[in-house]
Amino acid sequence: MDILQEFMQREQQEKLERYRILNRNVRKGEILFTGSSLMEQFPINELLMSNGMNQVIYNRGIGGFTTTDMLQYMEEMVFGTEPSRIFINIGTNDIGSPDYQLDTLMERYEEIISRIQERLPEAEIIMMAYYPVNETDKVPEGEWGRTAFVTRTNENIALANEAVERLAAKKGCRFINVNEGLTDERGKLKKEFTIEGIHMYANGYQVVLDNLKKYL
Repeated sequence: MDILQEFMQREQQEKLERYRILNRNVRKGEILFTGSSLMEQFPINELLMSNGMNQVIYNRGIGGFTTTDMLQYMEEMVFGTEPSRIFINIGTNDIGSPDYQLDTLMERYEEIISRIQERLPEAEIIMMAYYPVNETDKVPEGEWGRTAFVTRTNENIALANEAVERLAAKKGCRFINVNEGLTDERGKLKKEFTIEGIHMYANGYQVVLDNLKKYL
């Protein structure tokens, strides 16, 4: 394991511990956002204030997490808040992994949903479409830039979104695609929204929130 991986794992464990402690004082029955970094970096509470909205939303996303990781830490990422409505965006790191297989991703995603339905049978589960990427305009130099988009392509993301929609129908959940307005004329994530082709600035998340409002 290299130094960067060690740092990321240590940071992830620290976030999990913070969530364990935060979960002791949450208001039960509120809204939960959970998933990987694309959810963790959603500045939802600041945007709610800026938009004059008063929903209570807890964010339990963790950067770098895959569906395998989420299955291991369901208590911290889902159950500890006892939410009534759950928005999930998990799986983009699975898509970006060298051994990516769509069927395997969907098997693990289905297990996540099954566990939630067993533990929180009254909760509404909203499965979000994966966001588009931009593999040309802002790709960082170095190893990460060379490998980040090998399998994390808009083609694979579109196929995965179709599979998530089918899974949502199978499990009785809601699938939502709130990506309208994020892409340019090429179908890529707009350059002005993205940090490095994958993650977004607040202006991109404002577009997502505008599309999300009717579901909150």
